[in-house]
Amino acid sequence: MNWYEKLNQYFPIEEMKSKKQMEMLLKERGDVYHKDEGPNHVLIYVEFNGFVFVDYLFVSKKARGQGLGKKLINKLKSKNKPVILEVEPVQYEDTDTEKRLRFYAREGFRHASKIGYCRRSLATGQKTVMEILYWSPTEEDEETIYEAMVKTYRDIHKYKDKEIYGASFAPVNETLSFEKSREEDILDLYDSTEKI
Repeated sequence: MNWYEKLNQYFPIEEMKSKKQMEMLLKERGDVYHKDEGPNHVLIYVEFNGFVFVDYLFVSKKARGQGLGKKLINKLKSKNKPVILEVEPVQYEDTDTEKRLRFYAREGFRHASKIGYCRRSLATGQKTVMEILYWSPTEEDEETIYEAMVKTYRDIHKYKDKEIYGASFAPVNETLSFEKSREEDILDLYDSTEKI
């Protein structure tokens, strides 16, 4: 099974970029868009000057619990810049969502609770609410993380969207918002020292 098939089987269709878009990003934006692949993992990430964005992280079921996810995240942390990623809110019928949040809490990630993010899938037309998590070697504020997400959305998620999908993703101001009063922290539920 190739890297795209692994991602496609694990991530919901509304969260997946098309294979064509990802291959174009790897080829045409290889200066910032990277793939790290092994027998038991696929890591797709973006590295800009000021931050790293995790587009996809997949660890096979047989390798979970062996420290591979931690090793991959530590590789990104070693770049000494904020590491940002999108996660689904907990869906209790999907136990993986809760396990992911526990994992990121243990790895020192914080919830950017002031950032609202709702993206419409061009594949399904469905709107998907996502949450933003980040780790930072310095005390980055959420406004800085928001600006990094705006850059990621414009430069990566919307990359040649009309050409590839025949339609454009919604503009930034309809997808991302910064709300100073939005305070719910989805990681508060998890003790960062708790083990699975």
